[in-house]
Amino acid sequence: MCSRLARPRMFRSSSWSRPLLLPALTPTGLKNWYSLAKTEAEEMALEYGKKNGLHVVTFCPGLVVGPLLQHVAVNTSSKVLLYIIKGGPDTLSNKFWPLVDVRDLADAMLLAYEKSESSGRYICSLDQMDIKDLVSLMKSMFPNYNYTDKMVDVDYKVYTTSDKLKNLGWQPRKLEETLADSVEYFEKAGLLQDADGKPCRLPYFYRVNAEE
Repeated sequence: MCSRLARPRMFRSSSWSRPLLLPALTPTGLKNWYSLAKTEAEEMALEYGKKNGLHVVTFCPGLVVGPLLQHVAVNTSSKVLLYIIKGGPDTLSNKFWPLVDVRDLADAMLLAYEKSESSGRYICSLDQMDIKDLVSLMKSMFPNYNYTDKMVDVDYKVYTTSDKLKNLGWQPRKLEETLADSVEYFEKAGLLQDADGKPCRLPYFYRVNAEE
């Protein structure tokens, strides 16, 4: 997670977060210790590898979606996609979201393990689109859901590139396949029904209007 204050046009594998700024970079105004911890852990892992002669490779995935293995708890990134489909009272930032299929992420990790030329850091995500375009795409594929209409435009839309990973041989699925398989899983698991009568909520970390 890079600082939005720097506003680069493109994030590459060589792009790093600015640790001093990370705690302040949430739409809710909460301290973002989660992203700071991930950045520092990655730095420590790479440094440890250098000092001890280990071949360390790290991955920076986008928002991980796709069919789930577990049937009891839904992970946070899948809750974001569920909220986009079902809608609710919370507001999303209309920024570019680097999505990645969980199966493609697993393939990427296996690929890096098998390829002796793999090295350093890899961004792992599909081509991005903003939330409005994602909603439009999903409406064309699955027109019978409510979808969120609470979005606020931002002025720091940036891209990520997975070219380094693709040059290693990574071939991700099309976004449409990932979305179709995700919705199919949600339907079979009953996650698109409001059985308890409560509105769907966006995970707190992603809310723009998180006063509650």
